[in-house]
Amino acid sequence: MTVIDVPTQPRVSAQLSRALDADRIGHAYAFVGPKGSGRLDAAMRFAAALLCDRRGCGSCRPCRQVEARQHPDLHLIVPTPPDSNPRGTKLIRIKSIRELERQASLKPVMASWKVFVLVDADFMTEDAPQAFLKTLEEPPDRTVIVLLLERARSMPPTILSRCQLVRFAPQPTEAPAERTTALALIGEARENGMPAVFARFDRSRPDRAEAEAVVDAWWLWCRDLMLAKAGAPADALTMPDRAADFAAEAALWSLRDIERAIAMCREAREGLAVNVAPRLTLEMLLTRLALRVA
Repeated sequence: MTVIDVPTQPRVSAQLSRALDADRIGHAYAFVGPKGSGRLDAAMRFAAALLCDRRGCGSCRPCRQVEARQHPDLHLIVPTPPDSNPRGTKLIRIKSIRELERQASLKPVMASWKVFVLVDADFMTEDAPQAFLKTLEEPPDRTVIVLLLERARSMPPTILSRCQLVRFAPQPTEAPAERTTALALIGEARENGMPAVFARFDRSRPDRAEAEAVVDAWWLWCRDLMLAKAGAPADALTMPDRAADFAAEAALWSLRDIERAIAMCREAREGLAVNVAPRLTLEMLLTRLALRVA
């Protein structure tokens, strides 16, 4: 019996193992779940089971190649910045989809299958999904495509309906590093002043992806302030163990100011998507959040 062991995701493990044992491999899968839920790990274990003659034994050369992302029949497609701007927004672009189509049309190099994993498939250019649809409608033989998505609705129904859905449950974990960094920046700005934060940005030079992650973390922070202001229970917060801190902070804000802060986070995120300078965006937003200037 094949066993694909995805830690903390027993239902996913069972679903993929059954498909392999029954030899009912779909040509496309949508692995849907939040970051940190093990989607990429599951995709790699699934790929190893398909590309290894012993269903992912973990010790043979093909398994080691999959683990190192070097198997010739395993293809990872990731978001990239535009050719004209290396620091621009990272998206899966139509040229990557065209290359997927070309590679899919070829015979496997070593194994009986070819596996394509689209990492962060939520982030495609507008024209990419339509180009991708043709490959899903007429899938090449012995080809498996796996989309890694945070939200099913981020993909057009025409794409999703042609995929087998595999849902990943959110996992209780420590706050992501970007959330810790974002909250620390607010504390540092209040304690040491903005010049200290400007000096920190001089050293770290945040890129666009890092800026987006920090803005998202501030956005969630404002959301938790809103809930705390409304008297929501601790388990409704993204960081329940800090409920008392959120309640104390929320008491310093008016409801209207929190609403404006949320709007500022949204505007900052939209600005980053159209190439506004990452550092300038962080400095302006942090100044307003740290000083409660809404």
